[in-house]
Amino acid sequence: MEQMLHSSSDMPREPPVRQHLKNVYGTLMMTCATASAGVYVDMFTRFQAGFLSAIIGAGLMLMLIATPDDGKNTKVRLGYLLGFGLTSGMSMGPLMTYVSVVDPSIIITALLGTTLVFVCFSVAAMLAERGSWLFLGGTLMTLLTSMSVMTLVNIFMQSHFLYQTHLYLGLVLMCGFVLFDTQLIIEKRRMGSKDFVQHALELFIDFIGMFRRLVIILTQKVSNTKINNYFIHN
Repeated sequence: MEQMLHSSSDMPREPPVRQHLKNVYGTLMMTCATASAGVYVDMFTRFQAGFLSAIIGAGLMLMLIATPDDGKNTKVRLGYLLGFGLTSGMSMGPLMTYVSVVDPSIIITALLGTTLVFVCFSVAAMLAERGSWLFLGGTLMTLLTSMSVMTLVNIFMQSHFLYQTHLYLGLVLMCGFVLFDTQLIIEKRRMGSKDFVQHALELFIDFIGMFRRLVIILTQKVSNTKINNYFIHN
């Protein structure tokens, strides 16, 4: 096993692995498209249920995880995933509505930025030495636990500094998970796992987490700039 993880590989060359990655990223694109539809539904219709959508989405994700892949239930599990994508988009509706008032171009900028960063880190993971980013697993989980504690503490402290720290650390965390998850997916396929739906879910969570944080960061910067310009000219 150790020899397998430390053997080098410029790019996954095995046909089964390459086909699996095509299935994963194809499914990921479908899920992102469904999430975009969810944002549209929440923003431009009367069906506005951001918090309820988040709860339903969590239930769909748990149902997907609790339903093992047996090769025959792919359509059902794919339905769970697309449903999770739809509700994830709907839960972001209130945020997107606010951002569209501040500056609609932020959404496009954040989407392009997230896509660029995601693609770059994914390719970097594929080109890196085989298994070289898997060591990040422990560090990422420790950081994720620390951020969860930070969130609980900040409920009582209401500290702007802690909020900003959590926001930027979260962005770094998502980037790290893209590296880790990409290499882990490749290794899982090499060991026989063909569950492209579960693997697409993992990458979608990374993508949507990165996008949400980037939107908030850019909105803060634009809002601060507008406030500063107001005081300068008045």
